[in-house]
Amino acid sequence: MSDKMVEVISADEIAERVQQLGKEITEQYQGEPLIVVCVLKGAFLFFADLVRHIDLPLELEFVRLASYGQGTDSGELVFSKDLETSIQGKNVLIVEDIVDSGKSMDFLLRTFDERKPKSLRLAALVDKSERRKVELHVDFPGFPLQKGFIVGYGMDFAERYRELSGIFEIVD
Repeated sequence: MSDKMVEVISADEIAERVQQLGKEITEQYQGEPLIVVCVLKGAFLFFADLVRHIDLPLELEFVRLASYGQGTDSGELVFSKDLETSIQGKNVLIVEDIVDSGKSMDFLLRTFDERKPKSLRLAALVDKSERRKVELHVDFPGFPLQKGFIVGYGMDFAERYRELSGIFEIVD
């Protein structure tokens, strides 16, 4: 089965915005060291491109969340991969592909906040408010989107389309 897709954000637009975000992040931290945390799997392409545009001393980390229970809406979130280093007293930037309902990022932000970082911020390639169920602030938003099921640039549908260089909406 082949899915019909319409390009929403081009590879060139992504590259330009990621470069801008790197500059904004660099300015925000003013030379201070930063731990940048990639939320696997979806954010890996955004993360890889973004960290190359951040001109700071960086430490790179990775987490992966899993939901257990009756689907992702009511399931309990747990780490299937947690941080390997302490974030206490350090500047931490979480890098996510898309924030939609906000539940995963709310869980991650609350969990990391309990670990007492110096600062804790969130960068998301796509800030999608259509399904937002939790009040959540994205400190470094890439692109605001209201609706649509999107894939590409790390985001998938049934583990497909992550490799696409742009962002596409799957349409009926």
